[in-house]
Amino acid sequence: MQLLPILRETLKISYRADFCVGYFNLRGWRRIDDLVEQYVGSENACCRLLIGMQSLPSDEVHAAFSLVSGDGRIDNSSIVRFKKRMAAEFRQQLTIGAPTNQDEAGLRRLSHQLKTQKVIIKLFLRHSLHAKLYLVHRHDPNTPTVGFLGSSNLTLPGLAKQGELNVDILDHDACNKLQKWFSDRWQDYGCVDISQELAEIIDQSWARQELVSPYYIYLKIAYHLSHEAIAGLSEFRIPHEFNNLFDFQKAAVQLAARHVTRRGGVLVGDVVGLGKTLVGTALAKILQEDCYLETLIICPKNLVSMWQEYANNYRLLAEVMPISQVQNKLPKLRRYRVVLIDESHNLRNREGKTLSSNYRIYCN
Repeated sequence: MQLLPILRETLKISYRADFCVGYFNLRGWRRIDDLVEQYVGSENACCRLLIGMQSLPSDEVHAAFSLVSGDGRIDNSSIVRFKKRMAAEFRQQLTIGAPTNQDEAGLRRLSHQLKTQKVIIKLFLRHSLHAKLYLVHRHDPNTPTVGFLGSSNLTLPGLAKQGELNVDILDHDACNKLQKWFSDRWQDYGCVDISQELAEIIDQSWARQELVSPYYIYLKIAYHLSHEAIAGLSEFRIPHEFNNLFDFQKAAVQLAARHVTRRGGVLVGDVVGLGKTLVGTALAKILQEDCYLETLIICPKNLVSMWQEYANNYRLLAEVMPISQVQNKLPKLRRYRVVLIDESHNLRNREGKTLSSNYRIYCN
């Protein structure tokens, strides 16, 4: 059965609930948060959520074939390490997909419920836990506890999508046994509270209540741009033939090389006289030496001899072709993985506007 409709119906007259899942999606909580909001809060009047720590496949293989048999104990350093790993995974969740107003509102409600103890979330660390159990406690003399067992995790697809198998448990004895199973794990030493950490993750994310100062956004952009530049400067070496380059030209070559190798292309644009031709030649030389790639240079007809001279002087493995012959010759050429286009504004569609003098380098 689809879990969400019947779970919501059961939660309507409940005063507390106990959930155990293998995976929890922060944004999936908004499907039931309005019903949990009615809880008073604290251990006996809240939703207790137990999340099983999922092992990586490599960890499971290592544990299965290890010559050292573990006794199931977990030390404090391991607890700290696992909490950090889980925090990183929850932060990663919030970077996936485009944020929506509904997601933002739902995350803020979850943060509030964590702070008021209407929701308490623990991480089970003793061993991998894949169980999916939902226990709902109600003011109902006939069915004071309703259980749901099956395959649905506490995620958007797990609650509402088809393909999950779940069954409701109404028998008193069965529900009591399931409650004992849950309570034993909830009180286990290897079960740690992560409610505060999750609230902090939400409060520091895009769902935070306070607006971020534009100055901090500017600093964030500057940081990432400078990180790209620093990485390019340390990753690529300028060929010795280009010792005559100025420092700003060397930096441009190294940064452009990083863009080409990481993103498949780069556009270099500047005013006349700053050495774009030399920068393009040095970049093609780096790709030739580091990646063993030859270059196809496409340029205006009056610049063919100049580019051929640069290719000869710097021992560049390149073929120079005038733009006027591209349409006829290009389909017959072998494949070049590096294409340097000088005066690239001449290659535009009918709706395009003329750009300043620049060239593009593409690496495929």
